[in-house]
Amino acid sequence: MSFAVLKAAAYSLVHAPDMVINNGTTQTVEKEVNPNSDYLKNIKKHLRPFEDVVNYAPNQTYIGNLHPEELKKLASQVSEEVKKAGGSWIGVPCKGDRNGKFGEIFAEDEFIFMMKISDTFELVYLEAEFEKKMRDAYVAVESKYKSEEEIKKDLAQVKCETKIEEIERLIKEEHAEGLYFNEKLVGCVKRAHDVDINLSAHVIFENLAVKASGVMALKELIRKKNVDPSSIDLVIECSEEACGDMNQRGGGNFAKSVAEIAGIPNATGFDIRGFCAAPSHALVTAASLVKAGSYKNVVIVAGGATAKLGMNGKSHITKNLPIIEDILGAFAVLISENDGVHPIIRTDVLGRHTVATGSAPQAVMNSLVVNPLEKANLKVTDIDKYTVEMQNPDVTKPAGAGDVPEANYKMIAAIGVKKGDIERSQLAEFVEKHGMSGWAPTQGHIPSGVPYLGYAIEDIMAGKINRIMLIGKGSLFLGRMTNLFDGISVIIEKNNGDKGTGEGVSKEEVNKLIANAMRDFAKSMLGE
Repeated sequence: MSFAVLKAAAYSLVHAPDMVINNGTTQTVEKEVNPNSDYLKNIKKHLRPFEDVVNYAPNQTYIGNLHPEELKKLASQVSEEVKKAGGSWIGVPCKGDRNGKFGEIFAEDEFIFMMKISDTFELVYLEAEFEKKMRDAYVAVESKYKSEEEIKKDLAQVKCETKIEEIERLIKEEHAEGLYFNEKLVGCVKRAHDVDINLSAHVIFENLAVKASGVMALKELIRKKNVDPSSIDLVIECSEEACGDMNQRGGGNFAKSVAEIAGIPNATGFDIRGFCAAPSHALVTAASLVKAGSYKNVVIVAGGATAKLGMNGKSHITKNLPIIEDILGAFAVLISENDGVHPIIRTDVLGRHTVATGSAPQAVMNSLVVNPLEKANLKVTDIDKYTVEMQNPDVTKPAGAGDVPEANYKMIAAIGVKKGDIERSQLAEFVEKHGMSGWAPTQGHIPSGVPYLGYAIEDIMAGKINRIMLIGKGSLFLGRMTNLFDGISVIIEKNNGDKGTGEGVSKEEVNKLIANAMRDFAKSMLGE
């Protein structure tokens, strides 16, 4: 069978300032241990309005309006004050649009209503007037894409009857999780069980948030990329949340629940988990299943994590910067049968972090970069772009974590020097040419290689580049089950137009062919 192709990618951002305060773990923990802290007193002053989120350059890159190369150039315009604090694009003028060719930036009230739409167990209660307003806004948008009957089905649970007093009672007496917009209580999420902590209001809230944001991204894929929803036969969800009850805490299944709300009638689905490496594992799994002929069109999808909102907020406020982690990220990527046009996914030359690899940075990079390149008979310079942990440095540098993508590129460049592919004097040039500035929200799985795929499809098909390497890495120790690291990488390259094979020949395959030829030759000599 021929290799699968990378067909399309879509991305969504959700502006969620009230959820930063009420649901981000940095803030909820602070409320528990230090409720009168200056951080909690000052946090609201550092939250951005929706307009600032739209007009922020990295967010425009995320949804397809500003190419990574153009984003990189804008960093030179940052003020000295922001630069000194570690910022790269904060305050840089950028005329944005909430709509992009890859996706959209949504407001918090729209997201809250999508949580209501995504709720199939009547656990989300919204105040009647707020619900009515959002229902009308939803109908205005969806009527462009759906029939009246389909919209009616979407709104089956929308009654517009709940009074604010009932919501306040549910929060006070039944431990419901409040939903806020512009600092005003507009709804709540109820617990799904009286004693099961895995079905508590807090867990249900987080799970509905990841589900709803995943639905938003999948709908963007269908609409922005003209994908026939009935053609999708498998959905793989790869976020970092877990759904299940006390008897099967992470049993799943987010994938089918997202597909159901997004209107994907013919799909089955399952979840893949691997911390930050999960999207890369999901992409390789999807491509392998398509290559095997098991499925024709597979979507990998992931929503955002509310727990990570404002994760580095203390560092940002200390340096008088806005809280950049005020957005949820989500994505959806379509992998399909070889059409002879779209970039192929080289599942024959994977980089794998194995149990024996260890956690030393050099060993990790050897397993993820050196091994697949040698197998494919390629140099580090033969990969035009490496897409790694594309975290926005506006978040990580002020927090003292440095520029994560740049650190990865420097390690890859060092490998190139060691292999003799580049000179030591070319280190900086390699990073500039083969690397990119990060632009994705720091939501674990969200920045892990996947944010570049939309641009990669375009740039490869336009002939600007020939191949990329996607590298996903994960910190498994967070689950307290192992100290092992994790990671997987895959090469995505230009389609040669041959739908029959679409496959390159690896060094390993060449060696096998030579060995077989030599063996046959030896047999013929002995026969004589």
